[in-house]
Amino acid sequence: MPSWIRAVILPLSGLLLSLPAAADVKARSCSEVRQAYGAKGFSLADIPYQEIAGEHLRICPQEYTCCTTEMEDKLSQQSKLEFENLVEETSHFVRTTFVSRHKKFDEFFRELLENAEKSLNDMFVRTYGMLYMQNSEVFQDLFTELKRYYTGGNVNLEEMLNDFWARLLERMFQLINPQYHFSEDYLECVSKYTDQLKPFGDVQRKLKIQVTRAFIAARTFVQGLTVGREVANRVSKVSPTPGCIRALMKMLYCPYCRGLPTVRPCNNYCLNVMKGCLANQADLDTEWNLFIDAMLLVAERLEGPFNIESVMDPIDVKISEAIMNMQENSMQVSAKVFQGCGQPKPAPALRSARSAPENFNTRFRPYNPEERPTTAAGTSLDRLVTDIKEKLKLSKKVWSALPYTICKDESVTAGTSNEEECWNGHSKARYLPEIMNDGLTNQINNPEVEVDITRPDTFIRQQIMALRVMTNKLKNAYNGNDVNFQDTSDESSGSGSGSGCMDDVCPTEFEFVTTEAPAVDPDRREEDSSSVQLSYSLLSWSLVCVALALQRLYR
Repeated sequence: MPSWIRAVILPLSGLLLSLPAAADVKARSCSEVRQAYGAKGFSLADIPYQEIAGEHLRICPQEYTCCTTEMEDKLSQQSKLEFENLVEETSHFVRTTFVSRHKKFDEFFRELLENAEKSLNDMFVRTYGMLYMQNSEVFQDLFTELKRYYTGGNVNLEEMLNDFWARLLERMFQLINPQYHFSEDYLECVSKYTDQLKPFGDVQRKLKIQVTRAFIAARTFVQGLTVGREVANRVSKVSPTPGCIRALMKMLYCPYCRGLPTVRPCNNYCLNVMKGCLANQADLDTEWNLFIDAMLLVAERLEGPFNIESVMDPIDVKISEAIMNMQENSMQVSAKVFQGCGQPKPAPALRSARSAPENFNTRFRPYNPEERPTTAAGTSLDRLVTDIKEKLKLSKKVWSALPYTICKDESVTAGTSNEEECWNGHSKARYLPEIMNDGLTNQINNPEVEVDITRPDTFIRQQIMALRVMTNKLKNAYNGNDVNFQDTSDESSGSGSGSGCMDDVCPTEFEFVTTEAPAVDPDRREEDSSSVQLSYSLLSWSLVCVALALQRLYR
């Protein structure tokens, strides 16, 4: 080749090599990044128009980039905020389930108790008049203690119910024996015969079993909803570690720095990042699932044998039936008490001469079924339980499923059908590493997130313990036992607030001795007259109770 040609070609070839290709010029433009960055609400003052050398980057690949140091810092913080919001949004269903259902159940149970108390008071005032009103505090105290137990008070249900029946026996015993004066010590002796004499028939035993089981189940179930609500609220508020924040930035915004703001992360890449960031949350899953299973078991009890609505709605009739049983057995009860506690002193003449209160025979207007509330809070327990069971089943495995739920969001990843055109952490290409298993210990080889598997999150461990304690309470409630009082009862009851007898099998502690009541002196005819009047009143009372029971039976 002639030297002059060589002299012309060589400079031209050098000039051509020094000119960038048109494709390279387009690739180095940061216009798309500027638009996407501005759409996030950031100022465009920090962002270059064309790619710059990337030696200053701390997280993203140190190649030609559209990111300055300030941009990387801001986008890193943005990725943290978006991750926190993603977890909150993804766990929204389980959180709202526990919040809303706790409110509904609590409202229902409280209104149910209010309705039952009002119904008993209205019925007894109309039926027994002044006689009830003079002794109404016995019944008011019963409902006060039931409410206190439900709201978390330190109440032993069995002891409280035993005390109610003992007090009722004391009052009734004085009413059926007005010709005698009873001291406080004598009445205390009378109350000791409550279990032996069974003056209220089998109503006392059955009602105690039904009330204790129903209230233990109701209170424990609402406590379970409270614990579920608190755990869900706390766990959904994540605090990502520095290693997690680096991984989030690399996954979500390093495409911006590489000039690829529209390219989304690969699905499997996202899963590894989320499994690393949510490793401790996944460890909650085992205890959470056991907790949900226990909640479902107690829910079945609530709509079955431990249905508090079926116990509280007719409690007024059941107590009336118990009073009627006491009246029918009054002579035997009195005889046995006199035998065990001694002959009481005669009442002063003024008191023994008094007849039963006039209001005792007051006219009773039977209830119209429309007057009596049949539901509380505008619903029924069966409907509430059916609804919550469906929601609880859907909330199982919610914490280990978080990475999958987040990564299938189209706004987060490129999806499973676009594995070649997605961001793999370095470039737009397929993500090759395998997907890690769930839980903290399985993140030891996580290629995306630095996880210290030797330091479990103490906050998550606290939630695990809270769930474990609540699950134990629920299991006890399923068996009719209150874990708070298991050690305070005797051997025959099994649990301080559980049922002493299984179903209808209970040993009979005492058989009635059918002896005549102690004879009254001939000169106490005035007292006899009073007793006769009281007998007629008691007969009227019994008839009213029978009528009421039949009315409720065929309502």
